[in-house]
Amino acid sequence: MRRFFLSCLLALAACATVPSPAVSEPAYAWASFDGTGITGSGASGLADRSRNRALTIDDPVRIASISKLVVALGVMRMVEETRLQLDRDVSDYLGWRLRNPAYPHRPITLRLLLGHRSSLRDGVDYAIPLGTTLEQVLADPAAFDAEHPPGDHFRYSNLNFPIVAAVMERVADERFDRLMAQLVLDPLGLDACFNWTSCSDAAVARAVVLTEPDGSVIRDNLGGRRPDCPVLAPAGCDLAGYRPGSNGALFSPQGGLRISVRDLATLGRMLLNHGYHDDVAFLNEASLRALTAPVWRFDGTNGETEGGFYCAYGLAVQSLPVAQAGCNDDLFGGSRAVFGHAGDAYGLRSGLWIDPATGTGIAYFAIGNGDDPPRGRSAYRAIEEALAARLPHSGR
Repeated sequence: MRRFFLSCLLALAACATVPSPAVSEPAYAWASFDGTGITGSGASGLADRSRNRALTIDDPVRIASISKLVVALGVMRMVEETRLQLDRDVSDYLGWRLRNPAYPHRPITLRLLLGHRSSLRDGVDYAIPLGTTLEQVLADPAAFDAEHPPGDHFRYSNLNFPIVAAVMERVADERFDRLMAQLVLDPLGLDACFNWTSCSDAAVARAVVLTEPDGSVIRDNLGGRRPDCPVLAPAGCDLAGYRPGSNGALFSPQGGLRISVRDLATLGRMLLNHGYHDDVAFLNEASLRALTAPVWRFDGTNGETEGGFYCAYGLAVQSLPVAQAGCNDDLFGGSRAVFGHAGDAYGLRSGLWIDPATGTGIAYFAIGNGDDPPRGRSAYRAIEEALAARLPHSGR
C-alpha cells in the first residue's frame, strides 16, 4: 500500500484514482498559483477520519511555522504605520528589560527576533499558560544561548515569536489573535485565524484533524464547534482580564495559524504581486525587500542548519537553495531559487513557496506523517518533495 501511495504521489497526474488511504498513509492538499489565481490543485485522504470527511483545499489546518511568515506580515504593517521599528530595543515596547544574561549590553530587536538571530533558544517551554507572564518565563537563563550574543549567530527558535507577539500586543493594546485579524487576515480576505477565535463557523466545521499515522488524534478534533478554550489555561479560561503584551505565547504565534491551502495561495499571490492584493496595496516594496532579503546565510560556522535545512533566512522568510557545504536545502531540485517558509509539527508537513523568476508559487500540506516520515533526496521529506514538484515552471 505504501509503495502504491508514494508512486501515485510522485506522479500525481498519472493516477486516475487513488484509493482511500489506510490509517498509515498521510493525507495531503496542494494548490499551485500565479499572480492571477490558482493554476492547479488537488487533495487526497481524509480531513476528519471519525466523520469520514474528505480533505479539500478549503479545509483549514494548523499550518505550523508558516505562521511565522504571516506574523511578520503583521509586523511590517505596523512598521509602515510607524507604530513599530525593526531596530529598536524591544525592551522599550515590552515595558521590562529583555536581555541575554550572558550579554547584558546587547539589545534585542524585532529584526533579530524575526530573523532568529536574537540569541533566544527553545531551552524553556514556549507554550506559556494563561496567568503566567512572558517576563517570568524569560527570567530563566536556559531561554538564552550563552555562547553567542544577539546578532552574531542563527539559531531557529520558536520562542522568538511570543516576544514578537507581545510587542505587537503592547503597542496596539489588543490581543494578538484579534490584532492579526485586523492587520493581515481580514485585509487579505482570508477565512483564517489563530487558535480558531476569528474563523467563520463554516471554517470551524471544516477543521482538519491532526492525527498520528495510526489514526489517534493529536490536535483539533473539534467536532464542528470551537474549542471551549482557545488558549492553554489549566487554571481556568477567563480571558476578560488578560493584559495585552503580558503573554505573547497565548495564541501560538509560532505555529497556531489555522488556514486552508486556498487561502495560503491567496497570501502567496500577494507576495508575487509585489505587495498588492486585488489591486490594493497591502505592503510596500521596501517592506517586501526587508522580509525576503536574507539577513543570514550559512557560511559553515555562523549558524545552525539542522541537517542542511536552514541555510538562508530573512525576516521569517526562508530562501532556497544555498550552495554551501553543509546545506542540503534544494527542495525543488535543479537549484530553483524560491522563498517562503516550511512547517513541521504534530505530524504535519507544510510549505508556501514563491518562485519570482517564473511568477509562480505553491502551497501545500500533508498530515498524518508521524515524527519521522520517509526522507527525500534533500533535507526535506519525500512527501514534501513530491508536493513541491507541482510548482509550475512558468506562469499562465
